[in-house]
Amino acid sequence: MRWLNGVLTTLLFIMVIAGGGIAWFNHQVEIAGPLSKEIVFAVPQGTGERKIAESLEQKGIVASRHVFLAHQLSYRVWERLQGRKPDPLKAGDYRFKSGASVRAVASLIRSGKSDLVSVSMPEGLTSYQIVQRLLRNTALTGDVVNVPPEGFLMPDTYRVRRNATRQDLLQIMAKEQREFLRTQWAKRQPDLPLKDISEALILASVVEKETGPKDNPARIAGVFINRLRKGMRLQSDPTILYGKFGTKVAWGSTIYRSDIQKKTTHNTYQIDGLPPTPICNPGRASLAAVLNPAATKDLFFVANGDGGHVFSETAEQHARAVLKWRKIERRIRAKQKEKAAAQQASAQKIAVATTSASAAAASTTKSTVISTGAQLAAPDGTPLPIRKPSR
Repeated sequence: MRWLNGVLTTLLFIMVIAGGGIAWFNHQVEIAGPLSKEIVFAVPQGTGERKIAESLEQKGIVASRHVFLAHQLSYRVWERLQGRKPDPLKAGDYRFKSGASVRAVASLIRSGKSDLVSVSMPEGLTSYQIVQRLLRNTALTGDVVNVPPEGFLMPDTYRVRRNATRQDLLQIMAKEQREFLRTQWAKRQPDLPLKDISEALILASVVEKETGPKDNPARIAGVFINRLRKGMRLQSDPTILYGKFGTKVAWGSTIYRSDIQKKTTHNTYQIDGLPPTPICNPGRASLAAVLNPAATKDLFFVANGDGGHVFSETAEQHARAVLKWRKIERRIRAKQKEKAAAQQASAQKIAVATTSASAAAASTTKSTVISTGAQLAAPDGTPLPIRKPSR
């Protein structure tokens, strides 16, 4: 009995010690860690558990590498006892909040849910302009070897890993554009005046730059499809700018009569049919619109001053719509002249009131910039066109 009593006492002592150890270990795993502020922690590809644990301790994310490794060991044992395959620690960039516990840190790294950044590319940019945006984005890394061909990139907001390479993102954008265009081509309307998928991409880029914020792109596309069927020139203003400046074009630049009359590779006032290449990277709406355009008899459109267009079936209707637009245009110009004059007068008052000669000179310079540097625009922000031949 004494022997049995001793054994039981020993077992009880061991159980108490083990239970206390387990409780202490769970406490160490669950308590808030030493991290005082949010941090992004990188786990390079191929990094082992011990190296990860050391780096976490050095960065002050966990208090002890040994507790982290012990937690990993207990996690693997438990998963195998449950008949499951334990998840390994995965490479990636992880954002840890202040006070993150060992369990939370390990769980996030095992999940592979890297810290992602949003990279937005609006519709209608040229490939050169997209590359320049990527180069200015400090969340990305690497250089761009070559500017992709015009129109081959899908504008969108992409969620990528922090420090992802710019070249990889361009490949993702190109893949998205190919897949979407191939899907839409398969669902296209019959008898479109487009020889192949490349011509659809070219026309979609024109539709992209012509569509106002309040327009239906399918109706804009319908006008150009109708003109192609009749053998009429597209007479699209954005093609003038692209033909003049190329991929570095500043959209919204003033178009002069000499620009309209100058024959370039892309000026659809001077060439028949489609331009030889896209003039920008069109988005999904424009691509879908070109392959399923609105069924209308419209052949003309002109801005209405409110972010949209007035559509016409005949030259006579279009001429009347142009006259209305000219009246709107004159009112917009008059208001903007008044605004510029008021700004200039205000700047001059500031210059007079300023005692410093250098400040007065600076104010005079500012007033000159205000009065001459602003480009006239419609209420929706669209630069006003010059007077030019009706389409």
